[in-house]
Formats: sequence, C-alpha cells, structure tokens
Amino acid sequence: QVQLVESGGGLVQTGGSLRLSCAASGATFHVGWFRQAPGKEREFVAAIHWSVGITYYADSVKGRFTISRDNSKNTMYLQMNSLKPEDTALYYCAARKKPAVTTRLTRPDEYDYWGQGTQVTVSS
Repeated sequence: QVQLVESGGGLVQTGGSLRLSCAASGATFHVGWFRQAPGKEREFVAAIHWSVGITYYADSVKGRFTISRDNSKNTMYLQMNSLKPEDTALYYCAARKKPAVTTRLTRPDEYDYWGQGTQVTVSS
C-alpha cells in the first residue's frame, strides 16, 4: 500500500504560478496528476515514469505545466505556470504499482493509489 499526500494548492490570479507536491510513502512505477472541477469528470493532466523520467501531458496544459520527481525525497511535483481560470479544480496525484509499456496512462482506472486532493483556484 502506497500513501500519497498532496500539498501546494491555493488561490492565484490568472497568469500566476503554483507548484504542487505529492509525497509517496513507497515505490511506484508510474505517477500522475489528475484534476476534477465541480460537476465534471476527473481528467488527466500529466504523468511521469518514476525511474526513467519520461513524461506525458494533456494538450490543455502542454507548455504551461511541468511534471517532475525527486527520487531522493520520493516526491512528485507539478509546476503550473500561466494559470487560467479553467485550471480551477481539485488536483489529485495518483500512482500505479505495476509497470506499463507506456507513460501515456491517462485513465483513472490505470492507477492504484490516490491522494486526498489539493484545491487550485485561479481568479480572473
């Protein structure tokens, strides 16, 4: 069992930046970020292969968000720049316990562990 704890959410103005962190209690193969706005389904944001570092992004955040990890701290990050009001959502980190042939793991059911979520609100 892997526990994930997110932090770093908050309120920011349009065009601002935030960095989310996700601390993991154990080893995983793939980790990712998802977000869910009120009344909407959970959507994929970004993913990274933990050991190799290969990344994959949703088109809506490509060029603005950067996913990374620090192996020494067992922590994953999501640097969010040029934030827009439509980025407002509850952000979740997720981890997969088994290896996959691709980093393009965009469905929630491809992940085994989830954090509690951290709120990001972008004001216009």
